Amino acid sequence: MKIIVLAKHAPDPQSEVGVAGDGKSLSLGTAVFDINDWDRYAVEEAIRIKEKMGGEVVVVGVGKSEDTLRKCLAMGADRAIKIPFDAGLDAYQTAEVICEAIKNEKFDMIFAGLMSQDLNNSQVGVILAAMLNLPFATAVTSLEIGNGVVKVNREIEGGYKEAVQLPMPCLLTIQSGINEPRYVSIMGIKKAKTKELKELSIAPKASTVEVAKMYLPPVKKAELITGDPSQIATKLIAILKDRGLIG
Repeated sequence: MKIIVLAKHAPDPQSEVGVAGDGKSLSLGTAVFDINDWDRYAVEEAIRIKEKMGGEVVVVGVGKSEDTLRKCLAMGADRAIKIPFDAGLDAYQTAEVICEAIKNEKFDMIFAGLMSQDLNNSQVGVILAAMLNLPFATAVTSLEIGNGVVKVNREIEGGYKEAVQLPMPCLLTIQSGINEPRYVSIMGIKKAKTKELKELSIAPKASTVEVAKMYLPPVKKAELITGDPSQIATKLIAILKDRGLIG
């Protein structure tokens, strides 16, 4: 069983970000980066399957991803592929360079996190599935493998679940909570240093997203109304009338 897992080196959602000087990109100078949370679950699920069934887990990262790839290797992945190209906001370009990097890998499944903790667009996995002409399922909360197929439960709108069966090879995007990701041990970190981390210089054919302008939304300041209750009520009524909320 050979599973490829996509792992993104993403900024922590609590990090403070701003607009860069060019007005078209983010300033992430003080942001703290780590493995994307949903991808952590995907890596863990792949490693559990390997431990149960045997095989190989290959992690793939795009951009400045070496620290995250090393963490995945320390968790138990077997080897890693780093693609240094920075696709920015362009999910299609990200999928395109991954597609090129793994085209000669004879895999059984590809796992991707449901979304990334910075952009939340949930696009890279499904675009890659389309490029590779693979059946896919999103938001997978459990899976069972047998006889060349994988049965999955996936989360859909309204809190409902859907059970589907896919032939392999296939692509699954993994929902958080499917498992409990393991801690990285000191022994795992030592072993990771001996594992293969191959860098492939791949560029996409064309850009599909162009950012015209990036800006912060205007800040609306709250108004503190003072006075006795009758004065406050009068001011509130005036404000509501001024905004057309009452006649």
